[in-house]
Amino acid sequence: MKDHVSSRVEDYIRTIPDFPHEGIMFRDVTTLFADPRGFRIAVDQLLAPYAGQRIDHVVGLEARGFILGGAVAHQLSCGFVPVRKKGKLPGATLSEDYALEYGEATVEIHDDAIQPGQSVLIVDDLLATGGTAEAGIKLIERLGGKIISCAFVVDLPDLGGRKRLSDLGHHVHALCAYDGD
Repeated sequence: MKDHVSSRVEDYIRTIPDFPHEGIMFRDVTTLFADPRGFRIAVDQLLAPYAGQRIDHVVGLEARGFILGGAVAHQLSCGFVPVRKKGKLPGATLSEDYALEYGEATVEIHDDAIQPGQSVLIVDDLLATGGTAEAGIKLIERLGGKIISCAFVVDLPDLGGRKRLSDLGHHVHALCAYDGD
């Protein structure tokens, strides 16, 4: 972070070159989370477009979406629902597979976490290809939830996630974007 006080979330995000592979510029939001002002700014900016709207649940995508989603749900006075990696939730679940760069992964949601017609805001730290977010969307829709929007701290538009979610008919709200990643 820069020495001055900033209201821009990107000023609190550290970039780590060549992680996890050479040529990747990793956008590390842990520095944003660790700074009280930065974290407050991120949470406030994530929820600002939805203040005054009826939102029944914030759905946080594993894992950093839990940190942000819990804080956003608290501020919106609504419930929080986690979408977790397969095998991490103790009750009856619905599962959704999605493609990774190499292979597949599966996420799950409790089968009673969202009731038909409930309004949902999806929250995560970063939107890259949109695979995890799309899997979360499918789970919420299978439960009958109505997705209000998908909110992210960082958007990597060159990886196509925003377009992918927009093509599915969902609004995307991101606090900052980095091209070329």
